[in-house]
This record gives sequence, structure tokens and C-alpha cells, in this order.
Amino acid sequence: MIPFAAAEEIFLILRWSMFSEGHFFGKVLDEWIGDSQEFLHTKLPRLIVIAIIAFIFSRLLRLFTFSMTRAAERHSSGAARAAQVKTLAGVVRATGLAIIGLIATLQVLNELGFNLGPILASAGIAGVAIGLAAQTIVKDVLNGMLFLVEGQFSVGDTVRLAGLSGTVETMTLRKTAVRDGDGTLYEIPNSQITTVANLSAGYSVATVNVSVDFSVDPDQVTKLLKQIAMEVRNSDPFKKDFLEDPQVLGVDSVKGSQMIFPVIFKTRAMQQFGAVREFQRRVRLALEENHLLPGDPNRIFNTFAHHDDGGSHNGGGAQGPHGAPESESKPADPTTLKPQETNPFSGE
Repeated sequence: MIPFAAAEEIFLILRWSMFSEGHFFGKVLDEWIGDSQEFLHTKLPRLIVIAIIAFIFSRLLRLFTFSMTRAAERHSSGAARAAQVKTLAGVVRATGLAIIGLIATLQVLNELGFNLGPILASAGIAGVAIGLAAQTIVKDVLNGMLFLVEGQFSVGDTVRLAGLSGTVETMTLRKTAVRDGDGTLYEIPNSQITTVANLSAGYSVATVNVSVDFSVDPDQVTKLLKQIAMEVRNSDPFKKDFLEDPQVLGVDSVKGSQMIFPVIFKTRAMQQFGAVREFQRRVRLALEENHLLPGDPNRIFNTFAHHDDGGSHNGGGAQGPHGAPESESKPADPTTLKPQETNPFSGE
């Protein structure tokens, strides 16, 4: 109380001396007092309202982003997706707080009597210049936000982006890092990604073209391929990978001395490779076991048959591959024929 009383006495002394009414400093003091009263009466309540509104909006924004993160943690299919949602939530929170703070600051400056015209004009010119200079970065950020929101791909997915294939290692709002099969790491700006091929989404379909010699019965080959494919489908290592039974479509095409039999496998995403390799291994063993000759577009058939008298004629008694004679009573096994020792083109 004593310091306040002393200050009051000093103020009264000054008021009756150089700050008395009618003097210059007295008029200045009167104007200050009037302005203070007007500020406390009109402007201060407005500033308090602006601060309260900004605080409420900031709390709502924080609550929204927190709820987004919690929902991603509860319902996300993997840690990578949850991390992406957290990244997006952080960007939304930081951007929203910056916008709320900027608007609140402009309102406060307007209430304090500052002329915002030049400031806004300068900000507009600077924004246009920055937008023209950094439009690629803006496109990167916008594309990155869309990738995160739509979930087109996630960390760990195998994708094809901008003509490059590999596994996604990291994702940010500006770029995506893809690791190729040979270990090369590609940094792809998000603005360069126009088409996304996600090989890890849903399921995978693999088609194996089995080539068999033209002399083989197609029905026998179809039955054999179905049997092998179902054995692979029901085997323990690959049973969990298949989504449907394999399909053998029959003879798809005939090229020279070979017939093509497509076999289709539908498996979980990126799980078709092991089943395809095992199927091809079993096909190789089955062809040998059943004495079936695999297709060869370069195989040559000689139609000349030799007789006991040493003569030969065209069109009689067709011979098998590599010029080996076929017995009329028992056809020769094509898998046991000796390789042709002479050049079929030069005869040497």
C-alpha cells in the first residue's frame, strides 16, 4: 500500500505542475487516459474474444488429429499404415495451427489500429513469387497428402512408380523411396508419380506356359498338368498361399512342333513365385516319367524312311525326331532318341 500511495502522490504533484490542464503534457496525458479507457472498454474485450476463439479452434484441431491417430492405431492393418496416418495428422495439425495463428494475429493487428492493406498486398506478391518458384514442391506435397489419405500404397509394398519397380522403404510428403531388387534405392518426387501399380494389393495371378511336343496327346497332357497343379496347390508349403484352384486352359497355341498349355495360379499378393517354381520342377520330372517330349520350336522332323533293300522314298514310314526310325509295332520313345549327329542344313 505504501508504494501505491507514494506513486499517487507523485502523480498528483506532476498533475498540478507540468501536466496540469491546458499545458502540452497535460493534454497528452488526457489523451492517453482517454485512449486507455477506450481500449479497456471496447478493444480489450474483442482481443480477449479473439484469443478465446483461437484457443478453442486450436483445441478442436488437436482433438481431431489425436482422434485420427487413435483410430489409425486401432483399425490399421499394419504399423506402416499407422505411421502414415500419424505423419498426415502431424502435417494437418501444424498447418492448421499456423493458419489459426495467422488469422488471429491479423485480427489483433486490425483491432490495434494497424493498416493491414500494405501487409496483405506484400504477402500476396510474395505468395505469388514463392508459388511460381516452388510449384514443384507444392505439387509434391499435395500428391504426398493424397497418397497418405487414399492409401494407394504403404511402406513395405512392392510397386511400380514412375517406371521403377521395387519395395517402398519410406514415404514423406515430398518423396517416396523405392528399393529395387538389386539393392538400388530410388528417391522419387511425388509429383512425378502419375500411375501407381501396387503389386502387393489383393492377390496375384501367374500364368505358366508349358510347352509340349506336337506328337503328344493333348488330353493326356491336360490331365497330367491338372494333376501336378493340384498336387502343388494341396502341398503344405503352398496350401495357404492359393486363393483358387489352378486352371489348365488346354492348348492355347501351336507353334511349329510344340503345343502351348497355359496354367493359371491365383495366390495371395506376391506369393506366387514359390508355387510357380515348384510346379515347373514337377512338370520337368513328370514329362520324363511319362516319356513325353517337351516342345522345341527348332526341332526338325525327317520324313524319309529307309527300307531293307537299301532304297528310300519320300512319304513312306515317317520317322521320328532327329531322323530316328520308328518301329511299326512299337513306336520309339522320343525321350530316348539319340541326338542328331549331322547338321540338318549342311548334311555334314
